[in-house]
Amino acid sequence: MSKGALALLIHGGTDNWSPQRWKMRFDEVCGERRVALLPDADLDPADVHYAAVWKPVPGELAAFPNLRAIFNLGAGVDALMADTTLPDVPLVRVAVDDLTARMTEYVVLHVLMHHRQELYLRESQREKRWAPKYQWPASALGVGIMGLGTLGADAADVLKRLGFLVAGWSRSEKRIDGIDCFHGAAELDAFLARTDILVALLPLTPDTRGILNRALFAKLNRESPLGAPVLINAGRGGLQNEADILACLDDGTLGAASLDVFGQEPLPADSRFWTHPRVVLTPHNAADTDADAISRYVAEQIVRFEAGGALHNVVDRRRGY
Repeated sequence: MSKGALALLIHGGTDNWSPQRWKMRFDEVCGERRVALLPDADLDPADVHYAAVWKPVPGELAAFPNLRAIFNLGAGVDALMADTTLPDVPLVRVAVDDLTARMTEYVVLHVLMHHRQELYLRESQREKRWAPKYQWPASALGVGIMGLGTLGADAADVLKRLGFLVAGWSRSEKRIDGIDCFHGAAELDAFLARTDILVALLPLTPDTRGILNRALFAKLNRESPLGAPVLINAGRGGLQNEADILACLDDGTLGAASLDVFGQEPLPADSRFWTHPRVVLTPHNAADTDADAISRYVAEQIVRFEAGGALHNVVDRRRGY
């Protein structure tokens, strides 16, 4: 294979997703390969063999007739899969140690936050109230992780070592040492019934869209030391029914929620999530991508592919992840 250009199609509004920053990193790791930040009037679309993308506009990738692989710069590929004009070439998702470690940090942080009653303690601090409550051990809480891919499996392992009773649920069967694994629709209710803190790390597919809803929350453990179950969603915004989350927080079906993702981002200023006393809100930064690690990952994949090797972490388009 001859070297082809790498096109960058990046649409993001935060500093970490600055297109110029990504261009600088890819220039450093791609050697003599041309890296083109689109739009680029001097670029012949036929010269593009690879594309590194984040939320490309539908139809953009169809402009490259010689495209050989697409690399998604974030973990979620649902925006790409929604593009009906997406070229029929391998779609590679990010799977690097840095991203996995960051997601595990986030999940562990928020599980511990709810386990150690931080919302109550911070409220007590604001009110200058010295009134600690009984603190149960980690072994008294069941943490359930929906989604047992690379991210979910790593978070489950760390939480298990902290002493939590960890279980996982996935669409297809998975086996992880020391973790009670459930799978499929038939085993979902049993998984939910033993869960005090629910962690959502599922990919967004037609089957999982809106899965975090009142009917599911009502099946979580109602006898938790927490008083009511807790939701942590660091997966995709489309997983959650946001009206149901707010209503369940209001009526006690849920005791609290940590939310990193939303159906509309940035979150509108008039959203109740900003001010709800039982919500911990973060701006989709649970596993903020490191440009250095990801650019090296993509460059190494391309070199291996051009040497006749296989691409790693290719998305199964039938499943959507």
